[in-house]
Amino acid sequence: MGKKIAVIPARYASTRLPGKPLAKIAGRPMILHVVERSLSIPVLDDVVVATDDQRILQCVQDAGYKTVLTSKAHPSGTDRVAEAARLLGLAAEDIVVNIQGDQPFLHADAVRAMLELLSEDETLHMTTAACPMKLEDVGNPNKVKVVVDKRGRALYFSRAAIPFDRDGQAQVLCTLNRPDTAARLQGHGYLRHLGLYAFRMFFLQEFVRLGPGFLEQMECLEQLRAMENGYSIGVVRVADALLEIDTPEDLEAANRMMAHS
Repeated sequence: MGKKIAVIPARYASTRLPGKPLAKIAGRPMILHVVERSLSIPVLDDVVVATDDQRILQCVQDAGYKTVLTSKAHPSGTDRVAEAARLLGLAAEDIVVNIQGDQPFLHADAVRAMLELLSEDETLHMTTAACPMKLEDVGNPNKVKVVVDKRGRALYFSRAAIPFDRDGQAQVLCTLNRPDTAARLQGHGYLRHLGLYAFRMFFLQEFVRLGPGFLEQMECLEQLRAMENGYSIGVVRVADALLEIDTPEDLEAANRMMAHS
């Protein structure tokens, strides 16, 4: 096992929250919160921000952290991470963790578990994370669902409600006065995918060379590219999802959380 490097893709353009990486949380740019949270995870050997914007580059460098300037043409954060990994000269056996730049409350336990699973199982090319999903969120296409097999490998990711509850048993069980049953059902029946990934360096470069597949384009979920090409994704489970910043309302919530922490 080689080095474990976290790369944080950060672009300035954002439809719902322009300039998102530089948005202030507790008086400091969000990207710096993400970097510092990442640096606090002992299993990571290094943390680098990959950006296409001079403003973000300068902000990170002024704070004393590492950054690389990447192309503006990348269609996804994973493509940006792959270019950064090449620029950093990482070896084929190194592990690259893709940490989103809008996760100031980064789930350290998820990162540790993903790296541990990847190091234990050499047949896996990448790992990701999931948590139990509330029943009221199952129909929300913005909450991505994942179904796993008994070994914890992903069977499919979707914006649709999977597994499909044909007979309504989930709703029935969870409306009964049976909190133990509801908890078990939510933990195993519906899993919410969290946007964290760990790749073996050689597979990360292969992944971006493959290009978008049919399923990926249908669902707008790039992790399906790996599955469509026959690669296995290991899924680790954590207790819950942490706030990600996508909208001005999320930013307000993050400031409230920081104020009370």
